[in-house]
Amino acid sequence: MSSQVDTTPAAAAGTPAIELRGIGKRFPGVIANHDVDMTIRAGSIHAVVGENGAGKSTLMKILYGVQPPDDGTIAVNGETVTLSTTGDAIARGIGMVFQHFMLADNLSVLENVVLGAERLHGIGDAARERIQEISRQYGFDLDPDELVETLGVGERQRVEILKVLYRGASIIILDEPTAVLVPQEVDALFTNLRLLKAEGHTLIFISHKLDEVRAIADEITVVRRGTTVASVRPDEVTSRQLAELMVGSELPSPSTEESTVTDRVLLSVRDLEVLDAAGRPELSGISLDIHAGEVLGIAGVEGNGQTELVEAIIGMRRLSRGSVRLGDEDVTSWSTKRRRESGIGYIPEDRHRHGLLLDSPLWENRILGHQTRPPSVRGGWLSLRGARRDSTRIVEQYDVRTPGIDTTARALSGGNQQKFIVGREMSGDPRLLIASHPTRGVDVGAQAQIWRHIKDARREGLAVLLVSADLDELIGLSDTISVLLRGRLVGRFDPRAVTPQDLGSAMTGADDPTDEEAPA
Repeated sequence: MSSQVDTTPAAAAGTPAIELRGIGKRFPGVIANHDVDMTIRAGSIHAVVGENGAGKSTLMKILYGVQPPDDGTIAVNGETVTLSTTGDAIARGIGMVFQHFMLADNLSVLENVVLGAERLHGIGDAARERIQEISRQYGFDLDPDELVETLGVGERQRVEILKVLYRGASIIILDEPTAVLVPQEVDALFTNLRLLKAEGHTLIFISHKLDEVRAIADEITVVRRGTTVASVRPDEVTSRQLAELMVGSELPSPSTEESTVTDRVLLSVRDLEVLDAAGRPELSGISLDIHAGEVLGIAGVEGNGQTELVEAIIGMRRLSRGSVRLGDEDVTSWSTKRRRESGIGYIPEDRHRHGLLLDSPLWENRILGHQTRPPSVRGGWLSLRGARRDSTRIVEQYDVRTPGIDTTARALSGGNQQKFIVGREMSGDPRLLIASHPTRGVDVGAQAQIWRHIKDARREGLAVLLVSADLDELIGLSDTISVLLRGRLVGRFDPRAVTPQDLGSAMTGADDPTDEEAPA
């Protein structure tokens, strides 16, 4: 590190909102937490950062009553407590906003907020008035009667925060709250969080975006390999120094210095249209080319057609019009299995739903989606030996932290699950990689490794369709960036000449970009 950082815990003035002392948690074959100490001042924004598998999620589950600690004590507002259930945590004024929203799209804001808390204010006018009061107080601008399915991502997140406030939370845990937000939505969220802090709430902010952590936090705790290693103030440390505290080494940026784009088209999509069950277009008039050695980035607020585009190309969604070509072959009528066998790697947006068999061991997950090709197959039969051997290679090459390949996928942290999927999909030398949010929810160390593997494969001629909510990642890795808005491509940008704010404006429709070719 370029300068010495004081990593001694800062003294807390007054009674802390949370004190964790000697917290430990063990699972079969894994020590998730050991000897964790953390002091969180009342009325502050306290960030917790660390690698995937460092123990952050386990620690927050302990604090929210999802699972008990094996060792140590928890004090809330100066009183030592036992949090055996989430009900215990809620009763102590602790609420949690999870990274993946837990909302029912077909219900209104009011119905989502009161669900499970009907005893507080009923389900009628009293509940509506309380929701409106909270919304006005913290600048949420939410209509209790609006259906959640009509809300944008930033508004949905405000509904989640509203839910915990409605239940009386004074201590709020936010797990990766900016993961799917564009820069303008991040600014709005931070305004809301500062209002909450000003009203005396204590906020625990879990994030992998270190620049954002430094912008919003009053104090930062670094967790490494299950224990706390530093407590610093944001004005005492740079983002790079935080990364070094987390992983112990300097990390590269996503920046791709040299162009490797060739004139050989590996994916060609023409006039693609996808309709929903009611016959309304989810995608319309989509045309794009990706060349060997090229990364085409797709930016867009979630729900604007990214999922439909990816699934149409991989063969999981039927086209109502248009064509898809892979190299010299028209694959429009091909099954997903045949497209995969022809050289498409696929990192899915939802790793739990489409990427893993959570209750199966890693070596079985190596076979998933590759059950017709070596090393999972030999002589027309499944080769368990080949799958196990290659699983070991992936674990070593992609730094998947696991007790072994017989460990179930569910037992791994989200980042280690993602590294295993990336390793599996990069195996077998694919021609085209469809990467949907490949580094979502992974720490800076895993993120850097995934970037390196994509850049290495790109240099060897891989074509990549990259869908990401991380605009710095899109700008750093892509050769060209296109923006999806309401199912249409509305802009095409040169990453060397665009800012995250430019992309955010195009993604939200604030600008009216033309679909011009990116400058050479």
